[in-house]
Amino acid sequence: MINWRMMIQNLLEDSPARGVFFTRYRWLLVGVMALLSVAIGIGGGWLITEVGVVLVAALVIGMGYFFWSLRDIGIAYLGVIGIVTLLPFGSLPFSIGFTPTFLDLALGGLFFVWVLPYILGEESRFIMTPLGGPILAFAFLAVGTFVAGLSHSALTSYLIRHFAEVLLSIALFYLVVNTLRDVRGLERVMTFLILGASAAAFLGIILYFLPDTLTIRLLSALARFGYPSGSGVLRYIRDDPELMQRATSTSVDPNILGSLLNVTIAMTLPQLFSERPVLPRWCIVALLGVMGLGLGLTISRAAMLGVAVAAAVIALMRYRKLLWLMGFAAALLLVLPWTQSYILHFVEGFQLQDLSTQMRMGEYKDALILIQRYPLLGVGFAGAPDIDIYINAASLYLMVAGQMGLIGLAVFLLIVFLLLVRFWQLRVLAYNLPGIEPLWYGVHAAMIGGLIGGGLDRYFFSLDFHHSVTLFWLLLGLAAAASHLVEMQSSPHKW
Repeated sequence: MINWRMMIQNLLEDSPARGVFFTRYRWLLVGVMALLSVAIGIGGGWLITEVGVVLVAALVIGMGYFFWSLRDIGIAYLGVIGIVTLLPFGSLPFSIGFTPTFLDLALGGLFFVWVLPYILGEESRFIMTPLGGPILAFAFLAVGTFVAGLSHSALTSYLIRHFAEVLLSIALFYLVVNTLRDVRGLERVMTFLILGASAAAFLGIILYFLPDTLTIRLLSALARFGYPSGSGVLRYIRDDPELMQRATSTSVDPNILGSLLNVTIAMTLPQLFSERPVLPRWCIVALLGVMGLGLGLTISRAAMLGVAVAAAVIALMRYRKLLWLMGFAAALLLVLPWTQSYILHFVEGFQLQDLSTQMRMGEYKDALILIQRYPLLGVGFAGAPDIDIYINAASLYLMVAGQMGLIGLAVFLLIVFLLLVRFWQLRVLAYNLPGIEPLWYGVHAAMIGGLIGGGLDRYFFSLDFHHSVTLFWLLLGLAAAASHLVEMQSSPHKW
C-alpha cells in the first residue's frame, strides 16, 4: 500500500507550508488522497481496457525509470545507450499525432534530468571545452542550410522531426561534457556502451545461426514497434540470397551493426592493458571475442577497416603488445579455410572489382557533381533540387558537404582536427594518470574508428539513422569529457 501522506511529507520536507498543511488542513489531505486514489483506479482501469495490460505495464515501468533517472543520471544514460545498441529503430506502437521513437523519449528524459538543476538554480557551471565553440557554429550552420534548403523543397512533419533529432544529438555533446565530471561517471557510460554492443553482437550471432524461418519470425515480431517484417529482414551481400548472409541483430542493416561494433571494439581494446579494467579482464576478453565475431558476420568492410586503423593508432602510440594481437588475428584470417571467402570479398573491394564497390563509386561521383553545383552551403537536408542528383552518398564527409556545403565540411573537419590535436597533445599527461588513461585512449580510438569507417558509410550524419547520429556525438562528448578530466587531474589548481 502506498503511503501517500509520507510521500507528500517527504516532498514538502523543506517547505514552510509543511506544518500548516499537516495540522490545520489534515482533513483536506485525506480528501485529496481519496480522490487521487479513485482517479488512479478509474484511469488505470480505462487504460487497461483501451490499450491492454502490456502497454499499461510498460507505461508504469517507464514512469519508474524516469523517476529513478531523476535520482541518478547514469540510469538515464543507460536507457539511451540500451536503445541505441539494442532497439535503435523502436517506436511506440501508437501515434500521438506522430509516432515517437523510444530514443526520442529516452533522450528527452536525459536532457530533462540535465537541465532540471539549472532551472532550479542548483547548478550554474557550464563547460564548453575547446570543441564547444566549433560545434555550436556547426549547429547554427546546419540550421541555416536547413532553412535555405526549403527554397526547393516542401517543409514536412517528417523533415522537421528528423532534423530536430539531429540537433538534439549534436546538443548531446554539451550534456555529456557537463554531466561526466569524474572518472566514475565516464567509466559507467563506457561500460554501458561495451555491454550494450556486446549484447547486440551476441543477439546477432544467435539470429545468424538459427534456422532462417525462426530468425524471420523472431525479427518480424518487432514489427509492432516500427521494425520491418517478412523475409526481407535477412540480409545478404548485394541482397542476393545466393551469396553470404550478413548478421544484423536488431539493427536492420548489417553496416549499421558493423558501425556500432567498430567503435565499441576500439573503445574496449585498451581495457586489455588497464591496471583496473572497467570489467574483469576475462570478461573483457570474452566480450571482445563476441563483438569481433559479430563484426565478422556483418561483413562490413568499412567497419573492419575502422577497427584496424584505430587499433593500429593506439598500438603505435601506447599499447605495443596490441601489435602482436593484431598480427596473430591477421594470420588466423589468412590461414583458416573458412575465412577465405571473407578475404576474397575484401580484396575485391580494395581492387574496386565487386558490384557493391562499383555502385558506391557511382554514388561518390554523383555526390561530387552535387558539391560542384552547390559548393558553399550545399542543398540542405530536404533533398537535392535537381532530379539527376541526390544526397544519400555512402560517406559521412560527402553527406556533410552535400547538405551543408564546403563551409559545413570545413567546420566539421575543424572539429575533427581539434579533437585529434588534443589527443596528441594530452598523451603525456594521460600517461601519468593510469586510472583514466585506458578510458581516454578508448574513447579516442572509438572516434578514430568511427571517422575512418564513416568515410565509407553515411550513418553518422543521416536523418534516417537518428541512433547512429546520436552515437557519434555521444562518443565525441565522451572524448572531450575524458580530455577535460585529464587536464583537471594533471593540474587541479587551475580548476
